Amino acid sequence: MSDQLRPRASLRTAVVWEVLKDALDRQVKATGKDALDVLDTGGGTGNFAVPAARLGHRVTVVDPSPNALFALERRAAEAGVADRVRGVQGDILGLFDVVERDGFDAVLCHGVLEYVDDPAEGVRNAVEALRPSGALSLLAAGLGGAVLARALAGHFTEARQALTDPAGRWGEGDPVPRRFTAEQLSGLVSAAGLEIAAVHGVRVFADLVPGALVDTEPGAMEALLKLEAAVAEQPAFHSVATQLHVLGEKRR
Repeated sequence: MSDQLRPRASLRTAVVWEVLKDALDRQVKATGKDALDVLDTGGGTGNFAVPAARLGHRVTVVDPSPNALFALERRAAEAGVADRVRGVQGDILGLFDVVERDGFDAVLCHGVLEYVDDPAEGVRNAVEALRPSGALSLLAAGLGGAVLARALAGHFTEARQALTDPAGRWGEGDPVPRRFTAEQLSGLVSAAGLEIAAVHGVRVFADLVPGALVDTEPGAMEALLKLEAAVAEQPAFHSVATQLHVLGEKRR
């Protein structure tokens, strides 16, 4: 994986970045373009936008936070890709107030659906921003991971609450407004007209392993990264992942 995503943060981004990078490479081959137009909705400070720009792509980041967009601008400049990264204030439900329909080869929607009033509309907007044969990278909080985390922390009532709550929340103090199962996310993507190319479980173990072990045990970080990559595509582990990633491709 790329240097800019190491070391500790890579536990959160490694699986998604590798899938995304492969998808962008396939888009380059399919379109014959050297550089793609990429839209990152809710892209914040550029965790994925800047690495994508370093691959040579043109990236538009739409985010509601002026502070995040300022940090994005600074980060892109430091990485030497300021000319390929554009920040625009807005959100996915008002997406076409700030960007055009059918204007992008790939759309990223990471950590957005948890917070919008209408996730289905958010996915539809992301898909409408795609050109024919474009790809959607969708990342959202997983229900099972929250249930497992609360149970392992000894909060059994909260774990059961998350399991039965329609939004997957464990209580009033839960900072995440909504969580999804792999089936729910895949259903949203399919309903918006995309083919499901892949589903991945993200951070299956990373949030459960003590940080001290990963930081101090020689080779532990690399071994954990390899384990996360190995289980990401296995459906048995999707139900306990902290996040779920769905890659959708637009039908021609």
